[in-house]
Amino acid sequence: MGRYTMTFTAQAEHIDELGHVNNAVWVDWIQQIATAHWSAVAAPEHQAAYIWVVTRHEIDYRGNVGEGESVTAETFIPSAPTGARFDRRVDFRGADGKLLVSANTTWAMIDRASGRLARVRDDVTAPFRPFADEVEARA
Repeated sequence: MGRYTMTFTAQAEHIDELGHVNNAVWVDWIQQIATAHWSAVAAPEHQAAYIWVVTRHEIDYRGNVGEGESVTAETFIPSAPTGARFDRRVDFRGADGKLLVSANTTWAMIDRASGRLARVRDDVTAPFRPFADEVEARA
């Protein structure tokens, strides 16, 4: 289950003075799909033991949507984690399949009990495989 998708529809409260989805809403949608992906595939004991925090967002805006329009978001983990950090890619596509917004985010895993950074182990990453770089290496 390496990839995960969700659909988001722009509501009136998501629209800014330019008539399209506000940048802060895109960030919220990135958070929502990342959290949903973790909840859908991570082992229950890992969900109970760890929590994730964002350390970096890098977002490219290539288009936008207006009120009532929907986008399909797809998220995946592009490569194996480094220490406590795990990068995540999120791509948002319009109804025509055109890439509108893409984001690379870096998340750090925190041990709930200690409140400290925790190294991301292989058993935690297993449900998120294959990573994109593993797929490309096999091609």
